[in-house]
Amino acid sequence: QVQLVESGGGLVQAGASLRLSCAASGRTFSNYAMGWFRQAPGKERESVAAISRSGTSTYYADSVKGRFTISRDNAKNTIFLQMNSLKPEDTAVYYCAAYYTPRYTYAPQTGPGYDYWGQGTQVTVSS
Repeated sequence: QVQLVESGGGLVQAGASLRLSCAASGRTFSNYAMGWFRQAPGKERESVAAISRSGTSTYYADSVKGRFTISRDNAKNTIFLQMNSLKPEDTAVYYCAAYYTPRYTYAPQTGPGYDYWGQGTQVTVSS
């Protein structure tokens, strides 16, 4: 089992920045690729960003490319999502998830296959 706890969400104005964190515990963190997902009210969950076990490969949704940065600290069992230039359409509950893989450079883009999920943190961007 891997337990994931997100933090860092909040209410901000458009153009502001937030940094989300996801702390993992349980099994060996470095065995997992990690991802951030979000779900807005009335919408399906979507992938936002992903990072490989090694941290050398990343994926970003087109909607956040150039504004969001995913990173990880394997020594601290934590991943981060730095969100800059936030827009009202970024409003959603943000979830982190863990994907077991033997591949060091694989950053999985889609939800199926992610084994563990956090409880989510709310991000609200006002216009």
